[in-house]
Amino acid sequence: MMRHNMNQPDNSNMTSGKDNCVGWAARDPSGFLSPYEFNRRDVGADDVSLTILYCGVCYADVAWTRNVQGHSKYPLVPGHEIVGIVKEVGSNVEGVKPGDHVGVGTYVNSCRECEYCDEGLEVQCVKGAVLTFDGIDTDGTVTKGGCSSYYVVHQRYCFKIPENYPLASAAPLLCAGITVWTPMMHHNMNQPGKSLGVIGLGGLGHMAVKFGKSFGLRVSVFSTSLSKKDEALNVLGADNFILSSNDEEMKAMEKSLDFVINTASADIPFDQYLSLLKSGGVLSLVGVPSEVKFKPINLILGMRSISGSVTGGTKQIQEMLKYCAAHEIYPNIEIVPIQYANEALERLIKKDVKYRFVIDIANSLN
Repeated sequence: MMRHNMNQPDNSNMTSGKDNCVGWAARDPSGFLSPYEFNRRDVGADDVSLTILYCGVCYADVAWTRNVQGHSKYPLVPGHEIVGIVKEVGSNVEGVKPGDHVGVGTYVNSCRECEYCDEGLEVQCVKGAVLTFDGIDTDGTVTKGGCSSYYVVHQRYCFKIPENYPLASAAPLLCAGITVWTPMMHHNMNQPGKSLGVIGLGGLGHMAVKFGKSFGLRVSVFSTSLSKKDEALNVLGADNFILSSNDEEMKAMEKSLDFVINTASADIPFDQYLSLLKSGGVLSLVGVPSEVKFKPINLILGMRSISGSVTGGTKQIQEMLKYCAAHEIYPNIEIVPIQYANEALERLIKKDVKYRFVIDIANSLN
């Protein structure tokens, strides 16, 4: 990410001395992670320092450690689904105190001046939100992620996790959860009785199913893997499972859905999925196919739309965390030690996880 001229931090109450931060980093595009020590920036007046307990594993960790997009800055410490306990706060910090449970998501700064930041939609900042890892921090250093012992972040991008919510389960909410929550809320897909289609049943897809059922929606899962049918129906509680390669099953779903969310990054037959939407229906992309191809008439005749979305603003994230705690919505996770991180990334590539790896930082990082 290019460096942006963000608001300069108030350095009047900086703590002195930097503790060594212990983490795991990739040194080159092989993406192989190994132990690494570095220094975090000092805690400013508006900052929160948190001891990291857990960090979720996202496909972004694969893409950035392996330089898929061509701009990774090594050594690279991945991890942007971070939860932990506040250990120190600056003099201007309000709302959190040492000992509180908190989380940090996919970005840690924004201009805080544009119309989107003013609305609490910092992820859409016109100058670009600063990523939690591989971005440029306020002191000019490269941000390093949650596969590490602690993090320092401006209070605006630090979220309070309800005390009754399990911290390990909270980690995936900060990327996987908010990524599907945001478009569902934006398109009013929290109204009981509406019909939701979910393409792909991975870390994001299973959260879309959980939110959909909590909202009182009729949920249909679309997958290329028949092996996921039992899980979708009997574990996650979906109302319907459609094998997307079965033309008869797909045909039977035409014009039946209000909203379809595509969580898969593989290419999909857009015209076929557009045909599943009711008049005025929306196909929302949170996965990233290599291309989008469809016949315009399939939008025009049904007054349908294709939209995109990426994570969410600070206001949305805090609302989602409160909702999940109140309604007991928990991601399905597999907790692993940091020493298993490379295997976890390989398994993630193979889609061999139900449905999100969470690294137990506190009990395995030395």
